Amino acid sequence: MNEMRQRATENFPSVLLTLLSIVQALAVELLWSHIRATAYLFELNWISLIAWVQIIATLIGIVLVWIVYSSNAMRFRWLPTTSDSVFPFFIGLLEFMLVEILGPDDIGQWLILLAMVFAMMHWIAHHTMKRARQEPANAGFFKKRKPAVLRDFLNEIISVSALVLAGLTIWVSGNNGALALLLLLIANALLGWQFYLASTFWNYSIAENSEE
Repeated sequence: MNEMRQRATENFPSVLLTLLSIVQALAVELLWSHIRATAYLFELNWISLIAWVQIIATLIGIVLVWIVYSSNAMRFRWLPTTSDSVFPFFIGLLEFMLVEILGPDDIGQWLILLAMVFAMMHWIAHHTMKRARQEPANAGFFKKRKPAVLRDFLNEIISVSALVLAGLTIWVSGNNGALALLLLLIANALLGWQFYLASTFWNYSIAENSEE
């Protein structure tokens, strides 16, 4: 490996995590500002309940992006491209838009944006894994695993499709009552499940590599 390639491969994870941490901190700050500026959140009514479920899903989504990104950066080394440095900005833009349209009037659009964040997160993770597979330093992890094919992403495809369908249903029907609450709870469940999968995969991969 030439010196420039080695330097880029070794230094990029810390650069990536620094950049992403700034973006995520701004997203959390924007979410906190929304909470402080929205008076109805502190009233005991149906609208505030729906709004808090939506806020919880937003926070889980932001944390999940960080978990997926940081775990890959700590586990793998890959030769970065310009796109690797650009992706966090796209993720951040979607997160800012997600926070900006929080509220009972735009739940349909919000669910569609959440689906976009979800899809981009998995696409970036797959992109990273493809590049990491090419590096000998990651051979211990990839030698027992074949490259992913479309059917390996069935769960993610179903989850994103479900979120888009839910968003379109709310958007077209204009229903922001019981149906909206149900769909938001399902969105929280999907995010929670992805959080569990990410945590399980991290523990599994670390334990597996420690035995080699």
